[in-house]
Amino acid sequence: MTRKSLVALDTDHTARTTGLVVDAVARALDGGPALLPLPADPEDERARLVAALRPDQPVDDDAVAVIVPTSGSTGTPKGVLLTAAALRASATATHDRLGGAGRWLLALPVRHIAGIQVVTRSLLAGAAPVVLDSAAGFRPDRFAAAAQATLADGGRCYTSLVPTQLSRLVTEGGAGLAALRRFDAVLCGGAATPPALLARALAEGVAVRTTYGMSETAGGCVYDGLPLADVGVRPAPGTGPAPVALAGPMLALGYRLDPEGSAAAFVDGWFQTGDLGEVDEHGVLQVLGRADDLINSGGVKIAPVLVEQVLTAQPGVAEACVVGLGDPEWGELVAAVVVPVDAASPPETAGLLAAVRDRLGAASTPKICRVAPSLPVRGPGKVDRLAVRALLLDRRDGRDGRDG
Repeated sequence: MTRKSLVALDTDHTARTTGLVVDAVARALDGGPALLPLPADPEDERARLVAALRPDQPVDDDAVAVIVPTSGSTGTPKGVLLTAAALRASATATHDRLGGAGRWLLALPVRHIAGIQVVTRSLLAGAAPVVLDSAAGFRPDRFAAAAQATLADGGRCYTSLVPTQLSRLVTEGGAGLAALRRFDAVLCGGAATPPALLARALAEGVAVRTTYGMSETAGGCVYDGLPLADVGVRPAPGTGPAPVALAGPMLALGYRLDPEGSAAAFVDGWFQTGDLGEVDEHGVLQVLGRADDLINSGGVKIAPVLVEQVLTAQPGVAEACVVGLGDPEWGELVAAVVVPVDAASPPETAGLLAAVRDRLGAASTPKICRVAPSLPVRGPGKVDRLAVRALLLDRRDGRDGRDG
């Protein structure tokens, strides 16, 4: 095993820097220097990543092609070590599941694994990705224009989005939604896709495929609850909720400069995700959320995602986030923030709470429910639960459910 040089590139969502990353990924897949994509801003996040990942030092394993930075919301940043073989295995398995290689529209940041994998799939397909310049934010009209360029050749076409982007396109309708309908598949991941949003997109004729995976698995490796080829999933079918572990040829080698963290997360060829889930008798995985997000209220353990699914299934609710807040009586109490479809006419909180009580019981019903214009996010579109918790603590007095 020999050491390998490392190239760090700042990314800012523009077409220019994205093009530099595309070239760097192509070189890395062919054995060239390993790539570390970094955020151009905010400066404090970039500084944290540089201090932890040390782009001035070479890579110890010459098999590494890309180091994907994961800053998270707390703790020390990590750099996920992905080989060219892992990236190729993931891209090939994706094309096999979708029905063949095709042209990709890149609408995601290339500092995250979902964006890197759109680049990898494009390179393997021999067709450069069409880049959506989103430096000024994601706009449906610009998506529609980029989609037209992607669809121009008439072959198979794909794109990958986070739920917020999908929601914006479906809600606004018009040219963006019309273009989205023409893609052979639209991957949606980076965060859980609300069931109501998925149902609405499918009803609108969008070929949505929900994905589950992370940087450590070179991106999504479970599509619509079913693992891609050669992917192993635990728990076993029918054994009930348990920690989720994943295995397969797309697994990362570990974390940069963190042998202890690598040894704890990658065990005997399995990556320990930190999520809880269950697999039904048909082999379909349902992810119940992070194990450390479980709420223990009065001795009852509550999975926030189940409460969120009920809330987002109600008319007038676009998004929801449920967290636990410390409480002297209950240990933790269930609290929620909901985002209305129409800010001018938000749904009645009492009706939302009644729906949760009817479906999941009194213990799962939020004691606090606040309406907000949007949910704070981090990374490629994951809800920032720490920020949601802080938001709710600001309105702690609204315990009777009428907050908002």
